[in-house]
Amino acid sequence: MSNSGRKKPPLVAEKRYSKAPAAKPKPKAKPKPRVTKRKAAPRKRGVIGWILFPFVWTFRLIWRLTWRITAVAAILLAAAVAYTYAQLPPVEELLDGRTRGSVTVLDRENVVFAWRGDNFGGAVRAESVAPALKNAVVATEDKRFYWHLGISPRGVASAMRINMREGRKPWKGNGGSTLTQQTAKLLCLGVKFDPSKWKNETEYESDCRRTTLARKGKEALYALAMEAKYSKNDILSIYLNRAYLGSGARGFEAASQIYFGKHAAKVSVPEAAMLAGLLKAPSTYAPTNNLQRAQDRAATVLKLMREQDYITSSDEAAANATPATLSKAAQARAGGYFVDWVMDTAPDFLANDTTEDVMIRSTFDTRLQKAAEDALDYIFEEKVREGSEAQAAIVVMSADGAVRAMVGGRQAKVSGAFNRAVQAKRQTGSAFKPFVYAAAMDLGFQYDSIVVDEPFTINVPGSGPYTPKNYTRNFKGEMTLTDALAQSINTVAVKVSEAVGRDNVRDVAERFGIDNELAAGPALALGASESTLLEMTGAYAGILNGGRAVSPYGIRELRLKGDQEALFGQGGGYGERVITESAAQQLTYMMYRVVNDGTGRRAKLGDREVAGKTGTTSAAKDAWFIGFTAQYVVGVWMGYDDNTPLKGVTGGGLPAEIWKETMVRVTDGLPAEPLPMIRPANPPRVTRPEPVQQPQVAQRPRGNGGNTQGNQNLENVTEQIIRDVGNLLGKLLGGN
Repeated sequence: MSNSGRKKPPLVAEKRYSKAPAAKPKPKAKPKPRVTKRKAAPRKRGVIGWILFPFVWTFRLIWRLTWRITAVAAILLAAAVAYTYAQLPPVEELLDGRTRGSVTVLDRENVVFAWRGDNFGGAVRAESVAPALKNAVVATEDKRFYWHLGISPRGVASAMRINMREGRKPWKGNGGSTLTQQTAKLLCLGVKFDPSKWKNETEYESDCRRTTLARKGKEALYALAMEAKYSKNDILSIYLNRAYLGSGARGFEAASQIYFGKHAAKVSVPEAAMLAGLLKAPSTYAPTNNLQRAQDRAATVLKLMREQDYITSSDEAAANATPATLSKAAQARAGGYFVDWVMDTAPDFLANDTTEDVMIRSTFDTRLQKAAEDALDYIFEEKVREGSEAQAAIVVMSADGAVRAMVGGRQAKVSGAFNRAVQAKRQTGSAFKPFVYAAAMDLGFQYDSIVVDEPFTINVPGSGPYTPKNYTRNFKGEMTLTDALAQSINTVAVKVSEAVGRDNVRDVAERFGIDNELAAGPALALGASESTLLEMTGAYAGILNGGRAVSPYGIRELRLKGDQEALFGQGGGYGERVITESAAQQLTYMMYRVVNDGTGRRAKLGDREVAGKTGTTSAAKDAWFIGFTAQYVVGVWMGYDDNTPLKGVTGGGLPAEIWKETMVRVTDGLPAEPLPMIRPANPPRVTRPEPVQQPQVAQRPRGNGGNTQGNQNLENVTEQIIRDVGNLLGKLLGGN
């Protein structure tokens, strides 16, 4: 073998895979033919499809419109809520939103007995009041309060259904308002009181409570903003402080104090139910107006509380078994007429129109007020025919003019009513005669001076002859001034008035406090002038205190609540001396004889000394009795508001009995102190001749004859007056 000496070639493994062949170029894609898409042929609907088509199309259109409108409305609502949210102040600024203040009146013992204005009582929080009170309000007004966002569509729908069922517009009547919406309404949707737009707060609140559809929409918007801004307890706190609950109570703290005499944090379950029940109709369900009705309403609230698991069945039963009752001050509701008078005597900016909270310490005596009210009720129940519309008024006063009690009419538990003790100006009749004798005593007449009761005539320029007549239509001849006053002799009163001068009589009466236009003629002596019971009682107080005038007053001190310094003090009391103390003591004795053995005998109080005077006006349109013991003066008036004559009533009759019943109660427990009067050893007496019958009065001649007769009568009476005065002076000079 030969290899030619060549080197062997290296062994190389055989390639298993051959090199991939080059890819063939793809052929150019042919352009696809253009295909025209043809519209699908309309689907055949059939009969049912054609029937449903309009409805389906309408639904789709409504849906498209609805979601777009809803979206726009939601955006606008959110913007409006956000704007309202930004306007809401801090919750603390909304707790006391009163536009006027309150007046709290305390009696002579400094115990609160009456309120006026918007009584607030102080801000409270939902967390600070009694839990039962908070639960009662929620259970009564809005059981879903803690779950909704300010409005309740279910409640609105239910209210609209009720309103339409009862024949009203959907938004008139039941409103379906949530507690938040009610709070928004109490806030007047943020609109503040403007005196230039509204006459008073009542008109402002009435405008705030309008129930138009637009108003309800604004209310819902405001409620949503409140829910976003405040917590539930904040909203409830505003409501608890702003709700009106009757009797001038603004908020639950004031109502708790007025009705129960305690703070809202301390009310019991029955009391909480009664307070919550007031929300439906404050005046109707106010316990001071009708306690039984208020308790019945409270029972309904207790049922709601039990149904909503705020109380148990046993709690409900216990509360119904011992329902809430009023505090003593609220039960009495005393002094309505007195408080109205006090409010009128105080400056308006600190009383009726006050924007501050004012405290008034008054002269009022709750015990004496009850005494006067009970006495009036007793007489009208026992001695006045049923159905009578006659009225009466009583004033109880101390000798310095401090008014202790006042009854301005037969309905005692009132506020803002016509006050006959202060506002009624009536003729005084013979109750005016003490001022005639006061003037005479001060000018030197004596209690035992002799006068003659006889017919006489005075010619009054411009009016013609005036002939006074006695009530008994007869004449008694000579008598003392004491007997003349005791028996209320008209002729003697006129004679004395003419003797001392009408101007002097008028001056004495005015200085004693009769602040009215007094009659100019001789009838002045017989009480032809008008006066009020308060003025007359104050004038008699001047006789009791020894002849000094008094200004009747009811305010001892007035100050702002929380301040220690008074704005002003006593608004009345003793004034200047009018007659001498001696004259006053003689006059007191003469008036003592009126009660002891004269026209006022029905006013006698056993061993207790009493002085007074009856009064009956022409045709018995007015009947008076005013008198005093050593401690108090009491004035009584009786009559009809329309001046209808009283039948069978004189000042010595029912008025004297009302006076007696009042004074028996007023002086109960007081010592029988003696009157400040003279005490003669023997009562002055004159041997009385047989009564002189009044002659028949002839017809007045006409022409000159009538004038001649009038002149002759004037001369006769002048001579008689001169003779009487001469006799009196002779007795005085002779020491008799």
